[in-house]
Amino acid sequence: MTGIMPKILPLENGDRITRAEFERRYDAMPNLKKAELIEGVVYMGSPVRVIHGRPHGRIIGWMSIYSSATPGVDLLVDTTVRLDSDNEPQPDALLRIEVGGQSTISEDSYVEGAPEFIAEIAASSASYDLREKLRVYRRNGVQEYLIWQVYEERIDWFRLREGEYVNLAADEVGIIRSEVFPGLWLSVPALIAGNLVEVQSVLQMGLATPEHQAFVEQLGN
Repeated sequence: MTGIMPKILPLENGDRITRAEFERRYDAMPNLKKAELIEGVVYMGSPVRVIHGRPHGRIIGWMSIYSSATPGVDLLVDTTVRLDSDNEPQPDALLRIEVGGQSTISEDSYVEGAPEFIAEIAASSASYDLREKLRVYRRNGVQEYLIWQVYEERIDWFRLREGEYVNLAADEVGIIRSEVFPGLWLSVPALIAGNLVEVQSVLQMGLATPEHQAFVEQLGN
């Protein structure tokens, strides 16, 4: 007797499918927490361990302070982004300009288009976050891309310039400053060490700059 195929197949790691089929299968799996379509290939999220959850929480805390101090900048966590016909990632966290930015919110509540800033937590430099995803984000115009490589205790913050990603350099005390979001300052050594008081202190210095105030006024106009 021939078995009857299920009406909607489950997502599986390595599936090569269209974005429409990816969304159809994802919607049919309500207990699935994370899946991404990268260059037409499905990547399934593993159970989240402390080595991911702790740095993820630190990054979100830092970005949340910035978003709350910058009306018009939206912080989204683990939210699906429709980039193009072959790519639908679910970044760990992102910042987007709500009005007049690169992305919009669709009627069915997805992000469409490239957010200005994406942050990802990766186990190491071998992760697809530094290979396939980096190329996808670059090609689609994500202006800044931060990747925390946990095992290597390294943070790379890329800036899109003339179609290529260049690494933003930290100053002599390890602070990196966003070029897209004025006032978004990060003490890399403090974040990696878990010194969140110092992370917040450095960010507050950025938020107190005239450049950040001018950005807030620009967003409000």
